[in-house]
Amino acid sequence: MTYSTVAKQSARSVPKVKLASVPKVRLYVERPEQENWFVHVGHVTDRGRWRTEPHAHPAYGQVIFVRSGRGVMNLEGSSVPFEGPCALLLPTECVHGLDYELDADRWVVTIEVAYLTQVNAKLREFISLWASPRMIPLCDSTETGAEFCGLIESLKQEVESDALGHVVGTEALLTSVLLMLVRETRLDHAANENTTRNDVRVVDRFRKLIDEHYRENLPLQDYASMMAVSLVQLRAACASASDQSPTKMIHARIIAEAKRNLIFGDMSVEQIAFWLGFADAAYFTRFFRREVGQAPSQFRVAARQQPHRKAVAQ
Repeated sequence: MTYSTVAKQSARSVPKVKLASVPKVRLYVERPEQENWFVHVGHVTDRGRWRTEPHAHPAYGQVIFVRSGRGVMNLEGSSVPFEGPCALLLPTECVHGLDYELDADRWVVTIEVAYLTQVNAKLREFISLWASPRMIPLCDSTETGAEFCGLIESLKQEVESDALGHVVGTEALLTSVLLMLVRETRLDHAANENTTRNDVRVVDRFRKLIDEHYRENLPLQDYASMMAVSLVQLRAACASASDQSPTKMIHARIIAEAKRNLIFGDMSVEQIAFWLGFADAAYFTRFFRREVGQAPSQFRVAARQQPHRKAVAQ
């Protein structure tokens, strides 16, 4: 019996719960008249220590370029130390907190999610880059940090420009920024030769739909119908461009949200199960144990007892 089947069988019995989840923060744009922004670049310099509590951004991804200074990033419940020059890459909905321990000079590039999807479709490795949050050191040489800083400064100038072709210029510079991060991250470049740009677009659209509907227990056919592709095409695109089946991609999104609420939220395991669309809390526990290797309650205790455990920097 599938997760979707169990949820639908008992849908009427799902109790209403008061949610206490991870804070969702939207962008503060320095120039409020920019209602249709798609890329925003801010330069921040702080003296001393500066800290933000764990939160998530629902509608955009971010690249934080730390030119100098150091600190610790609370990344999905794990502590990742960083020191400039480096880049902190934060996908949409990634739960993160930042603790800058020393004077930090940093640039924050914020990219609206629909536009980011469009840019990511240019290169398969861009999709891989944004697949998970990461800290990317840029300290192999002094030239690396300086080159990246130059790109960010040029991007800021282009974003704020009203010159002819500034939208095209912004896209070109943002593409260069992401390409440099891909190269510095040393992702596996052994891409499947059969992967096409269309496969990448299909998978990116599928990920976006999962983010919108993962709590609704939709069958795969519904996703395929919304994308105007067949199930065979959806499965083939996922195998080619993501190395995961469509079902695994949905399950991974559910597990990611479950982990975030177990670590940062105060809902009970039963409330989290119902919030994620499970009508049977016991089934949610079995589902979580199968995917993670621990029961939800065990995962919560272990995660909260080790708040400073290190995550592997990618």
